[in-house]
Amino acid sequence: MRLATWRPVLAIRGPPVSEQLAQWLIESGCTIAFTGAGISTESGIPDFRSPGGIWSTSQPVLFDDFVASEEARVEYWRQKSLAAREFADAQPNVGHEILARWEEQGVLRGLITQNIDGLHHLAGSRKVQEIHGTARQVTCLDCGWLDDVGTWVDQYMVTRLAPRCPECDGPLKHATISFGQSLSPEVLEKCSGWARESELFLVMGSSLVVHPAAGMPQLALQQGARLVIINATETPYDDAADLLIRAPLGETLSAVDLAVQKLREPEGGG
Repeated sequence: MRLATWRPVLAIRGPPVSEQLAQWLIESGCTIAFTGAGISTESGIPDFRSPGGIWSTSQPVLFDDFVASEEARVEYWRQKSLAAREFADAQPNVGHEILARWEEQGVLRGLITQNIDGLHHLAGSRKVQEIHGTARQVTCLDCGWLDDVGTWVDQYMVTRLAPRCPECDGPLKHATISFGQSLSPEVLEKCSGWARESELFLVMGSSLVVHPAAGMPQLALQQGARLVIINATETPYDDAADLLIRAPLGETLSAVDLAVQKLREPEGGG
């Protein structure tokens, strides 16, 4: 279905664009941010789909295969142990830090992320919905037991066996959503509610092709929200955006944040 095209697309970058977005951020009574892999590439975490990403050399393990096969579980942990090295060294970048500051200042109501790297939390964001889960924890598929991931990656690296739950001996899996696995109904409901409540919906670093997460902008649009997209490549929602920016995220958010802080200063400066 073709999305609505009546909304003006301003594009592309520069001070006037930064100032316009800053003004909308200050005016909005409810701004929700939505981030994808693009915000974390500046922290050294490659998009899994990009050249050099793990999916360029390995097929992801489907959830049903993980549940049914010990061989699939071992392959899953092999892939995750490789990704864990990248996550362990990664630190939040300026984009993560600015979004955390906006939350603290009341400029941002909440943040929905497709990312599993946990960098928003490390940057200080608290109102975060990780719609695809987090790779910084493991969970037992049988009893729901949770633990930090590090010990279990280390164990796999030594034994090359898929870890088992110490409470019930069920299979341990990263607390992320695998292909074929249902999203958490509670998280999905929260994200959908935020999208519908938003007056400004700010998409950053996402191609908006993985559903149901990619449907969040449409929920915002249906309620009359402004839609802003900052992304390096095209998305299915570009024609529906009020503002479309093609520029590096860190650079763009730094310029917007400078304008936001100026607008927040009391008259007379200081």
